[in-house]
Amino acid sequence: MTELTKTLELKLVEPNAHKRRKLRETREAYQQALHDAFNARCTTQTEANDVVVNYDLSGYAKNALKKYVPQLTTTYNAGELHDDHPVRFTNEGLRLDHKPENAIEWYVKIPHHEDYHLWMPAQPNPEQRDWLAALNAGDATMGESRLFERDGTWFLHVTATRNVEDGSEVSAEERTPIGADIGEASLVTVCHRDRHGSPTAPELWADEGKTVRRLRKTNFTAKRRLQMRGSERIAESFGDDVWNQIGDVFHRVTREVVEYAESVENPVLVLEDLTYIRESMDYGDFMNRRLHGWGFAKLHAQIRYKAVEKGIPVETVNPRNTSKECHACGEVGYRPRQATFKCTNDACWMGEYQADANGAINIADRYLSGESHSREHTDGNDSAEDGGRLTAPQDTQADATKQETLGTYAS
Repeated sequence: MTELTKTLELKLVEPNAHKRRKLRETREAYQQALHDAFNARCTTQTEANDVVVNYDLSGYAKNALKKYVPQLTTTYNAGELHDDHPVRFTNEGLRLDHKPENAIEWYVKIPHHEDYHLWMPAQPNPEQRDWLAALNAGDATMGESRLFERDGTWFLHVTATRNVEDGSEVSAEERTPIGADIGEASLVTVCHRDRHGSPTAPELWADEGKTVRRLRKTNFTAKRRLQMRGSERIAESFGDDVWNQIGDVFHRVTREVVEYAESVENPVLVLEDLTYIRESMDYGDFMNRRLHGWGFAKLHAQIRYKAVEKGIPVETVNPRNTSKECHACGEVGYRPRQATFKCTNDACWMGEYQADANGAINIADRYLSGESHSREHTDGNDSAEDGGRLTAPQDTQADATKQETLGTYAS
């Protein structure tokens, strides 16, 4: 059995004027409490509690804030906050009810404040109905949930964790490790060794990397100009559309990564451990903001849950020097260009190699060396990319780690 965590998407169905007003009251109180606690630079839950305790919010929202604000001010080093974070609730906050005899089968109870709750009809992603049923039956556990509004429609994202059957009983030694290197130049690069030990032709999503970089640059430039003109609402709407496009790219690429793995006999996908990646991100304030908002964790989470649903195991390895070492001889080399790795060992046959492919092979080889390990997701969204909405909307895709919802439903 493998423990799998997934973000379930529910659209709240046509709330009436009263319920819309209550939802907006909750959002406004949450936003004010979040900004006040963040501006007070609260670094502990106790400090955050002293700020948020006086707001007209449910205890579930306050407890989520007490956990989230110290993460922003310490772990993610957020320098500023965006105006529109989703409302977070701890795992005890929501209740589900299933009425299969009704036209709308699912209902959810959303906390408003301590003594008031809102029951709302909700439409789930059709592909996630079994997950919702498992959650309702107690066969899956609920994690944190997030409430947000987009284009006048309210959504809930609910984290759920359940055990799924492993795809096969093949031993680790019999598996073919496929290294998946996540980066900015090539969004993802996958490669593995054949039965003779030679690297196969890598698969690179370089065009998608260019697309995402272009969209992010367009978003940044346009929003700055609009904000300078005082057009905050237009800037937000523009940003939502751009990040929906980026989300579509993420989901298509991660689906194709899993399809690549399915074409390999007895595959295991090997990813870099995000814990080590985040610890190593110390490149100055500008680059730290850029990298933490880039989406490593979002792509990582999407690859993971899509692979496990297909019965493909996923392992993680320490990424130390995977981009710097030669996969042929182990010598530390360098990149004369972004896409090129050059080995400095004159005796090595390789010389120059595609840099991301070299990294992917090194990631796969870490599994073969026996240092890989399974890593459980604690909340399904990981979320360096949840931190402070530093370079993008950061929080509402599957895992992602808000990066706005992928339309009504995510794949």
